[in-house]
Amino acid sequence: MFSGTIAEQLRAKGHDALAVVVDPALISLPDDQILAHATAVGRALVTANIKDFMPLDAGYRAAGYQHAGLILVSTKTFPQDRTYTNAVSSALAILLDKPDEIRAGQVIFLSRR
Repeated sequence: MFSGTIAEQLRAKGHDALAVVVDPALISLPDDQILAHATAVGRALVTANIKDFMPLDAGYRAAGYQHAGLILVSTKTFPQDRTYTNAVSSALAILLDKPDEIRAGQVIFLSRR
C-alpha cells in the first residue's frame, strides 16, 4: 500500500516485504480484494488507508474470519513530509524484528519507536 521504496528498504534489512504498487496483478484491485489476497498468502498488510480498512477488519471479525494482520499507519504519527518514507520504513523494520508482535486477525497502529 506504500511506495516500492519502503519495501526495498525493508528487504535490504532482511525482511520479506512486497509493495502492492509494483505488482501489476494487485495494483488495480479494490481494497477488499487486496486484503483477501494478503490473507490468502499469509501476509500482514500495511496501509495508511485506515478509513477503508477498519470496516474491512470489522467485516472479517463479524464473519468469523481472520486476516493475516493489519498494520495501520496514521498520518498524525507519521506526517507526510520529506521524512515519511524513512520514518515508516524504520518503524516497520523495528516491528518486523519482533515477529511475535504481528498475529493473525490483529490490528496494529504503527508507532514511532
